[in-house]
Amino acid sequence: MKTQFKTLVFALILASLTACNAKSKNRTQDLAISETVINTTSTAENPEIKVALLLDTSNSMDGLIDQAKAQLWKIVNELSYAKCEDQSPNLKIALYEYGNDNLNADEGYLRQVIAFSDDLDEISKSLFSLTTNGGNEYCGKVINTALNQLEWGNSKEDLKLIFIAGNEPYSQGNVSYKDASKLAHQNDVTVNTIFCGDYNQGIATQWKDGADLTHGNYMAINHNAATVHIASPYDDQILELNEKLNKTYVAYGSAGRAKMEMQAEQDSNARSYNKANAVSRTVSKSSRLYKNSSWDLVDAEKEADFSYDEIKDSELPEELQGKSKSEIKTYVEEKAQLRKKLQEEIATLNLNRREYIAKHTKDSNNSLESAMIKALKSQAEQKNYKWE
Repeated sequence: MKTQFKTLVFALILASLTACNAKSKNRTQDLAISETVINTTSTAENPEIKVALLLDTSNSMDGLIDQAKAQLWKIVNELSYAKCEDQSPNLKIALYEYGNDNLNADEGYLRQVIAFSDDLDEISKSLFSLTTNGGNEYCGKVINTALNQLEWGNSKEDLKLIFIAGNEPYSQGNVSYKDASKLAHQNDVTVNTIFCGDYNQGIATQWKDGADLTHGNYMAINHNAATVHIASPYDDQILELNEKLNKTYVAYGSAGRAKMEMQAEQDSNARSYNKANAVSRTVSKSSRLYKNSSWDLVDAEKEADFSYDEIKDSELPEELQGKSKSEIKTYVEEKAQLRKKLQEEIATLNLNRREYIAKHTKDSNNSLESAMIKALKSQAEQKNYKWE
């Protein structure tokens, strides 16, 4: 619990319970009271779900890393269905590894793999870069580091979550997990702990206590279990649409070509598990959470500050070099319309796919994905988030 006055704690709880309503109400009240009132609510158009994933990459954690790689797109897809009142929250994911002897001992055998990002291809690439070795697992240290390094913001509308997974005692290291928990609570960040092993052993080694201190979820998973992917009759059609979807991207700028190659690489990484996982990635790519405005003209045109005048002719793809601005706009608009059509087709097929999978899924499996989604939904509901 937060070590501050009970009245402040009570006020924060009330604020979080009505978070989704706060933005629209505050803006209306600010205008109604006086033009001189300063609006202190977030300036972001949509609330954000911020998830920091802290993964133990010591020798025994190959299964955990494999689950994270195989289940990323299922988790992203589940979050894409979230609603906060009439708004669709944005998603940002950060990734840390800890407990690996290849990492710097002076920094506590931990590393920030990627800071908060909404670039799903970069996040996928970061996950696939992880390898295991060692090590010394300091939970308090990595939580404390993530809290201090990442830009959590102070909007009460945002859902701010840490998921830490490992299998050694939670109390190891020279940074107290209790102090780290206090810091998390002060910053409205909920810490969820995932023990890789026996449920009662995780309790005995303080993993449950670590979650309880920030009102998070404690979970135990079988990290060595293979990820179960259920094939559906709609998979082949969705993958065919993915090939067409990729052709709607119009790469520009210095990073355009490399980013398009990364997109193809992450398609390949998803397929490396099996067809169903590749389908999950395609569904993610057709969702509102898959954003590529930094290198794709179709997405870039949607940004308020975008201007064709700032793009050099040499930064355009070959087929657009030497074209007039109106010709470029027409080309991009055609790609945008085609993409929208393909995304709608994928969404329709995915509805049928989800129904099929629901009918053929047995009891909830004991995996990273199911543990994270369960915690995400229960904590999101406390801030009035709903699922479509």
